[in-house]
Amino acid sequence: MRLVVIGVNHKTAPVALRERLAFVGDDVATALGELKAFTDGSVIVSTCNRTEIYALVPEPSSATTTSATAVMSAHVNHIKTWLANFKQLPIAEIEPFLYVHRDTHALTHWLRVAAGLDSMILGEPQILGQIKQSVQLAQAEQSLSGQLNWVVDQIFAASKRVRNETKVGAHAVSLGFAAAKLATQIFDDMSKRTLLIVAAGEMNRLVATHIAGLGVGRIIICNRSPERAEALADELRLPNRTVEVRSLQDLPQVLAEADIVSSCSGSMDILIDKNMTVQALKRRRYQPMLLIDLAVPRDIDSTISRMDAVYLYSVDDLQHVIAGNLEQRRQAAVDAELLVSQLVVEMERSFQVRQVGRDIQQYRIRTHDQVDKLLHESIAKLGQQDASAEDIITELSRRLTQTLTHAPSKLMRKAAREGDSELLDFVVSGLHDAYRRR
Repeated sequence: MRLVVIGVNHKTAPVALRERLAFVGDDVATALGELKAFTDGSVIVSTCNRTEIYALVPEPSSATTTSATAVMSAHVNHIKTWLANFKQLPIAEIEPFLYVHRDTHALTHWLRVAAGLDSMILGEPQILGQIKQSVQLAQAEQSLSGQLNWVVDQIFAASKRVRNETKVGAHAVSLGFAAAKLATQIFDDMSKRTLLIVAAGEMNRLVATHIAGLGVGRIIICNRSPERAEALADELRLPNRTVEVRSLQDLPQVLAEADIVSSCSGSMDILIDKNMTVQALKRRRYQPMLLIDLAVPRDIDSTISRMDAVYLYSVDDLQHVIAGNLEQRRQAAVDAELLVSQLVVEMERSFQVRQVGRDIQQYRIRTHDQVDKLLHESIAKLGQQDASAEDIITELSRRLTQTLTHAPSKLMRKAAREGDSELLDFVVSGLHDAYRRR
């Protein structure tokens, strides 16, 4: 297929080198423009965990005597050298960390990446969206050739099958994802629910982002620093969602308004005690509450878990859920890897059928040109006074026969010389079948 992948990821290169090889901002467009000069299409995928160049290398010239393997290696070295120069790094410094995949291995790698099987967090879905963004940018820069675009379509369709037909991405394996999953198990119609964020630190920001992504209609942020709370509020605001910033002192009053509470303050004292929760439940008429305590030491009195209508989960509870889910993902990954292998075979067969169609078309065009040339020569001879029409037609018939039988005869001789009896039998029987049908 002439597809190559050259890159680094979290398994092969330290973060310091990944940062230096990352493509950000206008770098991507500039790089794609330069790659067009010596590839038949390219896509650059650059995330915090990987930088990869997917490219189709040019076909070997029919005039060259160099093997296809040597030509492929030359193209790979060209891309490596270009990458080092583009990033202004010595090739010797980056080459030990680079991996290279070719043809079938390149196709397999791309599908594994798109399906989340090569991610730091097994089965994570974000990488597929990042690849789609990379492809859109390649399209905008006109660096996605027709053939590479076909490969991309196959990758997207196949990765969708991997996710739909296996459970490799079905279970929560991050605190934010796990918290959001709990919320969906307890509440329906999230647009009517209120999320209370107690402390606007990084961990709570991640949880808030995941739960807000479920379509929560209202968010309240209680934090000691109003500036940090406002910054988080700006991230979470939407036209159909209200986000309020309140003082941490208002926590006893706003607790009753919350269906979901996520707390991670770093305080040495309990922020939500039993009495505060009892009063909140009374005001809520004992509608259920989900309390998520991510703090160590705890922000929420652990005895609250014994109360009716209260679902309390600590960070340890969520970690146990995540550990079990990771094991389930690992088991599902075995099925996913098998499916990837099957899908790659299907893609290669589809490519071969597509390629044969193009080769047949080119063969027919060349044959038509040869026949057309012979016909015009014969017509020209018929205009000569001393020419015999019967001789000219006989000669035309002979030359046409030679033209049409040259390629299969050459193939049969080659198969016979190399002892490829299977190919020889296939060609001979195919030609006999063609004549019988006529």
